Amino acid sequence: MSELAPIIVIAGKDLRQELRSRAVTVATLFFAAITLLVLAFAVSGNGSLLADIAPGALWTALAFAGVISAAQSYAAEGEENSFEQLLLYPVPRATLYLGKLLANWLYLAVLAVLMLPVTAVLFGLPVAGSWPLLLLTLLLGTLGFALIATFYAALTANLRARESLLPVLMFPVVVPILLASVRATSALTQLGNRELAADWLQLLVGFDLVYLVTCTAIFRFTVEE
Repeated sequence: MSELAPIIVIAGKDLRQELRSRAVTVATLFFAAITLLVLAFAVSGNGSLLADIAPGALWTALAFAGVISAAQSYAAEGEENSFEQLLLYPVPRATLYLGKLLANWLYLAVLAVLMLPVTAVLFGLPVAGSWPLLLLTLLLGTLGFALIATFYAALTANLRARESLLPVLMFPVVVPILLASVRATSALTQLGNRELAADWLQLLVGFDLVYLVTCTAIFRFTVEE
């Protein structure tokens, strides 16, 4: 329990900071909603195609919004030159990463839960009866995305071209997470195949565990170099 306390403190600091400014919330909600609206409008004349692309549209909107959220998670410390002070906390470097990760994951998971009913309405996505597994898919998918986004945001935080480098570096790594999340969502909403969805969810769990162990183990090298 004592090891969890600093992680919760760091995550709480980031979430309170966002609640006060709401800068990232406004930007990500607006960007995700516009992405879904434009994609739905582009294929609105084809009902079957509209439903087919719904899972991909949902995760595309979440991925773009997640990049904005991750980039801003280190921006406040950078603007106030307080990241070095954060590194002076008498806790392992991995604790800093896990605290930032927890804040990013909670934020992205809430955004995903808000975007799911919007996607269901705009794209005619049948979600009734699949809510428990759909929520599990959103939690596992956003966790995998947050694991990679938080790590690469720290890696590029002190670079001059960090806004352009972050998506270039992280998207090739996050592709397996996004593909598995889209397939699991599609299996639940379009095919109604829970066994197939369970296979993709097991793959998501595997990816999440690998990225969690790897990113936590090597995070200290990204902030000490």
